[in-house]
Amino acid sequence: MPSPWSTYTEVAPDTSRLLVERAHDELLAGNLGDRRLGDVRALVRDSWRRSLASSVGAESLPRLDLTADELEDYRRAHPLAGVMQMVRSLLLPGSAEDSGVVVAVGDASGRLLWVEGDRGVRSLTGDMGFVAGSNWSEAEVGTSAPGTALALDRAVQIRQAEHFNRYVQPWSCTAAPVHDPETRRLLGVIDVTGGPEAVTPQAQLLVDATARAIESELLVGRLRSRAEAPRRRAPRAATVRHATLRVLGRDRALLETEGDAAASVLELSARHAEILLMLASHREGLSAEALADLVYGEPAVETLRPEMVRLRRVLEKQAPQLVPLSRPYRLPAELETDVQHVVSLLDRGAHRVALAAYTGPVLPDSVAPGVEELRASVRATLRESMIGEAGVEALLAYADSADGREDAEVLGLCLRMLPPRSPRRPGLVARLEALGAETTT
Repeated sequence: MPSPWSTYTEVAPDTSRLLVERAHDELLAGNLGDRRLGDVRALVRDSWRRSLASSVGAESLPRLDLTADELEDYRRAHPLAGVMQMVRSLLLPGSAEDSGVVVAVGDASGRLLWVEGDRGVRSLTGDMGFVAGSNWSEAEVGTSAPGTALALDRAVQIRQAEHFNRYVQPWSCTAAPVHDPETRRLLGVIDVTGGPEAVTPQAQLLVDATARAIESELLVGRLRSRAEAPRRRAPRAATVRHATLRVLGRDRALLETEGDAAASVLELSARHAEILLMLASHREGLSAEALADLVYGEPAVETLRPEMVRLRRVLEKQAPQLVPLSRPYRLPAELETDVQHVVSLLDRGAHRVALAAYTGPVLPDSVAPGVEELRASVRATLRESMIGEAGVEALLAYADSADGREDAEVLGLCLRMLPPRSPRRPGLVARLEALGAETTT
């Protein structure tokens, strides 16, 4: 079968490469108000600014996150391992070695797990760090199809000079995210990198169709496994490999679990969410009195115990590996939270990405003392990180959030960081005056 990349009709970009290159130079020079930036696609311009906010180097190589042994073990257990032959058949039919493109499959964090395709192209792209095990998230290398597709959770095409990293600018790429077919959790990304043929409308359709075909294949495989599983009076519970508790911006937390044959989402009651969050935040364990104090505001052990019985019953069906142990109360397996994810992003300096991941306060209506303390701590950590470390674009985004829109210190700092002729200054001045704060710089 001939390669789908061997012939193409080149599509001219909306603006010339030279204009995009000059706009990129102005951005790196700090001229964020330069008129050339207005001619760059909004998707690219916004990604450039996120890259700046994450302190991405414009001439640096990506970090190698996985050694050869770690890579082999990790991708063997990854949900996309079972569909790689489908990826090859759809995107690299015939002779992959002279296809003219490179096809990469990465995980939800942007780490490349498989990089296959044209031998010559792989040799050239390998020089810029486009190899299995490397981290191509937007927070690590800036604007690129795989990283930006993950950041936006949508398919994107990035042409040559639109890349943030200058080493990547000779290439063009198209990428699409892949989701769990049942929970819609992000599993990874499919990317095609090459010359102009990698960013045609046909390339977009083919990569999108491949991502959807993968999701369908995953679902069919699960349904088939369930139908073929022998029926027993006491079926053995499926092993949960990964569990995440989502508590930001919601009062009914979601417990997402991924097991051997299925993934699922369970909405928890407010009380069960509080208990699980406290146990996830205190991995060393809590005495009955301490846990009750965090949840109820008093050592009400007799109230806590029946609630723990009900929580155990819920988890035995959904995630038996998370059924709490006692004396002290603790989780037998790791339970990640979206709170930890945001704090981790802040620690790594990915301020804009962290702000996007912060979808609201921790269990906003909860009055459990432990939850209120964690809620205040996360808000304070986010604010201090934004004020002390973030670039102007990330700080402006924080100033538009619910937590920052009436924070005079944040607005004043934005005003001081913006260039004198920035069109954003009048709006900030008006907001400061409305708060009765000083606007002098």
